Amino acid sequence: MEKRRAYVLLWKWASSSSSFSSRTLSNHRTLFSRSSDSGSTFNRGRRFTSLSPYTQQQRQNFQQSHNILIDSRVLHQATSFLRSSTLQVRFYGSAPVERIPSFSEINSKDIGYFKSILGENNVIQDQDRLQPANTDWMHKYQGSSKLMLLPRSTEEVSHIMRYCNSRHLAIVPQGGNTGLVGGSVPVFDEVIVNMSQMNKIISFDKVSGILVCEAGCILENLESYTDNEGFVMPLDLGAKGSCQIGGNVSTNAGGLRLVRYGSLHGNVLGIEAVLADGTVMDMLGTLRKDNTGYDLKHLFIGSEGSLGIVTKVSLLTPPKLSATNVAFLACNDYLSCQKLLIEARRKLGEVLSAFEFLDSYAMNVVLNNLEGVRNPLPPAVHNFYVLIETTGSDESYDREKLETFLFRLMESGLILDGVVAQDINQVSSFWRIREGIPEALMKSGAVYKYDLSLPLEKMYDLVDEMRARLVGNLRA
Repeated sequence: MEKRRAYVLLWKWASSSSSFSSRTLSNHRTLFSRSSDSGSTFNRGRRFTSLSPYTQQQRQNFQQSHNILIDSRVLHQATSFLRSSTLQVRFYGSAPVERIPSFSEINSKDIGYFKSILGENNVIQDQDRLQPANTDWMHKYQGSSKLMLLPRSTEEVSHIMRYCNSRHLAIVPQGGNTGLVGGSVPVFDEVIVNMSQMNKIISFDKVSGILVCEAGCILENLESYTDNEGFVMPLDLGAKGSCQIGGNVSTNAGGLRLVRYGSLHGNVLGIEAVLADGTVMDMLGTLRKDNTGYDLKHLFIGSEGSLGIVTKVSLLTPPKLSATNVAFLACNDYLSCQKLLIEARRKLGEVLSAFEFLDSYAMNVVLNNLEGVRNPLPPAVHNFYVLIETTGSDESYDREKLETFLFRLMESGLILDGVVAQDINQVSSFWRIREGIPEALMKSGAVYKYDLSLPLEKMYDLVDEMRARLVGNLRA
């Protein structure tokens, strides 16, 4: 945090300094930077080729005036950042990012090659079609790619990777581009390799429930397919209407069914992936237990495309159960939510399929920014809410078990209020609150997302600490 502030303050100082202004020369390159504090992109309109080093006295004066201690290493990095460059510069987190000069730029010969293997229609150069692919779902990050490729087979992906590797062209793999942290959009002018054309279901075993499909299959389409076959996808996300299974695997998406079915490390039986040099790694096994060599697929699950592009996936899908019940509950504090989870695991273990919590801030954001969403527990807004879903094979038994569980905990005071969904419409409205949080946050203002792994008991400490740091700037 202090380093990031040093960068921003140093930039402000340099922009206003007369000594800096007197040294601005005609490099004719405009600097763009992004401050991770505000999430905004700004253009100072300055042109320069050099910045003289700070003297020790200048550094001390600057530190005292802004009440900040600037480490000499930070100072060196910041002044280096402000020197001339032939490349566009952007802020990500606390350090500047520069395009690596050794990467080549696309030329007409490259375009001709890609068209020869993909066809005219699958080599995209139109700016209107490139714009969505260059922009993340949160509208925070903007790439400058001038080319998007749409391969239709593993062989085509292999040709693309081999050629880009030989030409030293940077690429970014892309699925549904629904990520919340900007990982699926270019930083600069990378070639976008979009997997949306590889969307075929290859096979489905109705006995074992093993599904084999291409990486570009949309999650919701897979859910519909398995549902018709009497099975259920072990992964469910709010973005299921757009996200693709290859991206889900590459990011090790957790989703709303993690409590019941675990992570993708336990549900992905095999993958096929193409490495940077075009080598096809065939690890598309369909056995739950396979000790024939190293289980390399786990290296690719959650690797974010850094090891290669996932092209096919085999998944274990559990049988669909007929009885689903959803309860929306209110708790006084985060400790009560933890205790409720412990009790739910003990008393509802065999039917518990989801356990999600949100606080009053998240509830208010949803209520204020999404149309048609209502508080299930009016009129009060409680400190914390918990959504519990059970899924079993006996509807009357499961519902009675859930209601008995809730009644006992309400008597003990662990639950302050609650309601059980009476029909499918109420089930959908309860889930809409939880799934709608990212959309509501985006509508409320600039948002930064981070995928964190913390011990359960420490998770909400992060929220409290961030609110203390952002006091006066927090939008609730």
